[in-house]
Amino acid sequence: MIRKQMLVWLLIIGITAVLAACGGSAEPETVETTRIVTESQEAAESALEPPLATGSEGLGDEPPPPETGEKVKVTRAVIEPTGGEAPAAEIADAARVESEVVAASPLPTSTFSEANPDRAAGEPVAAALTLDQNSRLTAGEVDDNAEWDDYVQYLRSYQGAAVIPVDVSDRRQIWVQDNQGNPVVGREVQILANGAVVASLRTHSDGRVYFFPRAYPTTADEYQVSVAGAANDERLVIPANTSQREWFVTLPEGANRDAAVNLDVLFLIDATGSMSDEINQLKDNIQAISARIDALPSQPDVRFGMVTYRDRGDEYVTKVTDFTPDVDDFADVLAQVRADGGGDYPEDLNEALSNAVHEPEWRVNDSVSLIFLVADAPPHLDYGQQNHYAYEMLQAAQRGLKIYPIASSGLDSQGEYIFRQLAQATGGRFIFLTYGAEGPGSTGTETNFEVSDYTVSSLDDLVVKIVEEELAPLSR
Repeated sequence: MIRKQMLVWLLIIGITAVLAACGGSAEPETVETTRIVTESQEAAESALEPPLATGSEGLGDEPPPPETGEKVKVTRAVIEPTGGEAPAAEIADAARVESEVVAASPLPTSTFSEANPDRAAGEPVAAALTLDQNSRLTAGEVDDNAEWDDYVQYLRSYQGAAVIPVDVSDRRQIWVQDNQGNPVVGREVQILANGAVVASLRTHSDGRVYFFPRAYPTTADEYQVSVAGAANDERLVIPANTSQREWFVTLPEGANRDAAVNLDVLFLIDATGSMSDEINQLKDNIQAISARIDALPSQPDVRFGMVTYRDRGDEYVTKVTDFTPDVDDFADVLAQVRADGGGDYPEDLNEALSNAVHEPEWRVNDSVSLIFLVADAPPHLDYGQQNHYAYEMLQAAQRGLKIYPIASSGLDSQGEYIFRQLAQATGGRFIFLTYGAEGPGSTGTETNFEVSDYTVSSLDDLVVKIVEEELAPLSR
């Protein structure tokens, strides 16, 4: 519990240390909601259902290899992956399966131990890093998009409980910049095939979007890239089987580098009984402000929002607090939150993520948008939800929302797989607590998560670094 208390405490101190000096007076709005996605809503939101498969990115002239290996039967109630393309209706039907299912295990043997011959199976990997001895809580991070080969290996070697695999094997990076070479944030990028929109994405602070052709139902021999503000005759054409992985679009206008950067930060927090200590610490420390904001050249126009969630059968499933620029107002709303309910291990993170993506008034245009997910349990995958996490993470990418999951030591291997999916698909990073020889709650570099190449620092410094890096490309 002590470890959990410090998790949210250091997270909020780290964020507010960088951001909260930009105050305001807007009143936050809190609502309770249980969102159900209808077929018409899905169509209006570009229902981009992922095919259920995994693979690896090709590095040569050949296209990425198809899925191989056997599926493994398990006795856990989740969605049944069916390699290749999966029509939306088929996926919706599969989402209702509540009996025997198929786990994602594309390759028959794990290569994780082979890549780390000195590590026994299940033994934690220690990062070679000297830590600040004054740190009381340490955390590691991995960027699965930067360490692509390691991530593909992780996907292939996974043998835990069933998940919803999304085929990210064919990865294209599209960079949008102005006529001076500066990145353009929050710009809409549409991917079309035969005149129909396959995906609609938003650039992040570095001007980049990730497009995964195999993560969408529509396939084509080539794709056209349309960027808002670019002339139609300047559209990129991306052949389906090309070995080129990066594409650049230059807009005719120059960015206004003197304008304040819009920054929306939303906390997505498990509010079940096991999270009581974290929430109490969050209440006590939300108003902690650091002068480090003064050192940031971007000086963002920051707003805070929150979604708390529990599980079905509890007092509520989700509560949404819309964005406010006023930290005091945000703290007042947080003071009313209490931890209760839960019962079983998984929670209704699917519903909560859907609310986090769609309910708050994200500014989206010309904005940096971050979700910090603080949780220690995976979502229920047996509720038959159409708005499951694999669907909603693509919707988050469509709106330019980056997800940074922060995993407590109680998260299992299924939760790790899902949290890393959320981060990788949206351009975020997977953050996890680390510990020393004394175990959870101690300072150190060890972890039980399946990561072999990661950096470790105090959690508050890590969160501060993330925010600084997100804002750095837009510095005035």
